[in-house]
Amino acid sequence: MVIYSLKQSLDGGWSIRRDTATLFSQLRLGPAIQLAREAARDEHNRSGRSTCVEMPGPTSTIRLAQYAKPGVPIESAVA
Repeated sequence: MVIYSLKQSLDGGWSIRRDTATLFSQLRLGPAIQLAREAARDEHNRSGRSTCVEMPGPTSTIRLAQYAKPGVPIESAVA
């Protein structure tokens, strides 16, 4: 599974990461979520791989979106 994650910086801006690479930074939360979902959906449509978008929550990771082929179980997030 390919995971796109949102991370907040000390100055309050949000970045979108894929594995260890930062794809976008200094975004407001709403646009960051929208852009991360679009990137994950596009990668899923191109490659057929399962993708998801996650962000940190108060006690665990929050999954904001997931894209997978029908009938294929989606892997759980690891907090």
